[in-house]
Amino acid sequence: MIFPYRAPMSRRGIVSALFAVAAALTTVTAVNSPPASADPTALPASHFRLSEGPYNPVIARLDTLLPEASMSEVLASANRTASPCSSGAHHQMAAFCWNSGDNGTTDWYPQGITSTADAYGKGTYEGETALFVSWYYRHDNPNKGVRISFVDYSSPSTPTYRHVLLVEPYTDSAGKPNFRPVTVHAGGIFTYGYFLYVADTWGGFRAFDLRHIWRVSTGDSGRIGRQSDGTYHAFNYRYVVPQAHTFTASTTNGTARLRYSSASLDRTSTPDSVIVPEYNADGTGTRVVRFPIDYTDRKFKESSDGYTHATEAYRVDIPSMQGATAINGKFFVSASAGSGSRGSIYTFTSGSGPVKHAGAQPVGPEDLSYWGPRGQLWGLAEYPDRRSVYAMNPSGF
Repeated sequence: MIFPYRAPMSRRGIVSALFAVAAALTTVTAVNSPPASADPTALPASHFRLSEGPYNPVIARLDTLLPEASMSEVLASANRTASPCSSGAHHQMAAFCWNSGDNGTTDWYPQGITSTADAYGKGTYEGETALFVSWYYRHDNPNKGVRISFVDYSSPSTPTYRHVLLVEPYTDSAGKPNFRPVTVHAGGIFTYGYFLYVADTWGGFRAFDLRHIWRVSTGDSGRIGRQSDGTYHAFNYRYVVPQAHTFTASTTNGTARLRYSSASLDRTSTPDSVIVPEYNADGTGTRVVRFPIDYTDRKFKESSDGYTHATEAYRVDIPSMQGATAINGKFFVSASAGSGSRGSIYTFTSGSGPVKHAGAQPVGPEDLSYWGPRGQLWGLAEYPDRRSVYAMNPSGF
């Protein structure tokens, strides 16, 4: 082949060409490198607020009709056994898997996690060491609502557990005290004193009173509440825990309402506080918000205007946030990536991050909870036949 003649390139032309090549290589490098995460953007925290509703008066009426059970009784009556397993989570410190029926069920999906270390800083509740996991029901007609696994974790090598149904007491059309299932997603939970708090996606929080665990009649998985013969049923669950309070969410000054996708307790802050992350699949505009909580009455701490106002709020733009907590000012976020990819942990502080720890969790990660006395960051995975509950070492992130 005959090439056409080209005059020799001048020195200036050579230099220009070298700069062009360097610029092209820089562009390629930028395209192939992961984008840097922007620092979290502080938002006006006081624009996020909660309003406490009255204590449910029907609880007192049901107390006269239904026998109460202690936490110890429920744990001692455990009718299922979990087994130690490897979750595949990074920096794993402990883990267990549900029995085969609970691991494989497509009726119930696990979401939230907390422990007796949230209830009281010493780590026990009425002398018991336990974990609690929320599951939501996937069907209707009827929608069975939310159940809580009470897991006796006094012996980590052989955890035993029992499911307990959450119920909402009400007065029915006949004027009788009754209860119905609580049909929320229960994406996050935490105990604080004798209250079990459950995130209510667009509503805020519901608080359940662990001082009033009731035994009900069993034998019929289709019945709920008061029956014509005066007995009370709960879809064949032996125990129920009643809803005592609502804490209704709102915003001010035109702030977009917050999605309460999950929740966790932070005992390392002063005062104690609650962390709320917001789910959005692509992460655009997602926020993490902190609310103060009062150890004297175990409820959200009110300001002089009668509302609980958030004390910190950040826009973080993290996709698919499923859970979040904070330890000594450092935030930890659980993020999922669908049913085919491992989940991740993100970390950030008020002035830096988020940093993505890719693949740090198994497929389908959900809520997070910090067990302070043990230095363990607990999480769980939701998908059938791939479920586990696991503790990670937070210092690894």
